[in-house]
Amino acid sequence: MKNLITGGAGFIGSHLAEALLKRGEEVVVIDNLSTGSMQNIKHLKPDAGFSLHIDTIMNEALMRRLIKGCDIVYHMAAAVGVKYIIDNPLESLQTNVKGTELVLELANECGKKKVVIASTSEIYGKDRPGKRIFKEDDDRVLGSTTISRWSYSCAKAMDEFLALAYWREKKLPVVIVRFFNTIGPRQTGTYGMVAPRFVKHALLGQPITIYGDGNQTRSFCYVSDVVGALIAISKNGKAVGEIFNIGNPNPITIKELAQKVKRLTRSASPIVYVPYEKAYEKGFEDMRHREPDISKIKGLVGFQPKVDLDDALKAIIKYFEK
Repeated sequence: MKNLITGGAGFIGSHLAEALLKRGEEVVVIDNLSTGSMQNIKHLKPDAGFSLHIDTIMNEALMRRLIKGCDIVYHMAAAVGVKYIIDNPLESLQTNVKGTELVLELANECGKKKVVIASTSEIYGKDRPGKRIFKEDDDRVLGSTTISRWSYSCAKAMDEFLALAYWREKKLPVVIVRFFNTIGPRQTGTYGMVAPRFVKHALLGQPITIYGDGNQTRSFCYVSDVVGALIAISKNGKAVGEIFNIGNPNPITIKELAQKVKRLTRSASPIVYVPYEKAYEKGFEDMRHREPDISKIKGLVGFQPKVDLDDALKAIIKYFEK
């Protein structure tokens, strides 16, 4: 099997590439390194089954050639991270919408190659009374277009609409996966990802900064569990035309996460709190609680996260200590 991974030098993409190579499959990566890193994939370069193209997915001629030569496309390339989206709203929208449209168009043109679209739990949008756990067919509730944070949710929703339209009208085999707070080695805290940011600051003895009051909850899933689920769902014919949550249903408050990181690193770093508007932008809105219902993917491929949060954080700590 020959796999094309867009954004394959990114956090999840590089782990996916590594897992597929270990299965004896071929992997072609394209990445413009805007948020990905050569450091993430340098250990894969000696593998005879691995090839790399440093370029944008908007290079239509190159993408046509790469898609034509592959069996399946894992479309992981995207502008990600709350801070990155807010700081680069136009680039984020263009990458997330135009890039996905081109991938789908070429996959259809080049023999209806299967496309696995990486989406996000941001799709679900804002808080609503009494709602913590989200299923794939739940309604979406979004804030004003003046709050740039919601542009990411809208862009990824458009990706999903495009993918499903290609499936319904063109019979292009597509699978959509929504990631819920994936964590692990190689993830950067530069763009707002909380776990690596906390670990890095704890190890450096810097203040561990919590945005908001710290009582918001998230569910963190280790990258090996996510990649295993991603591969399993991509190889199951019954997944075509469907959307799946991939995440860990066990929530923790951000305050508890910071305390856990302090304990595991034996850090003396103080925990400090910063208002959202000071950290991001005026009028910034966050989702207080967001937990995945994983019954759909569990029912199809038996997915159940195996790595607990302490072990996940220990792996991140070990990575940063190096």
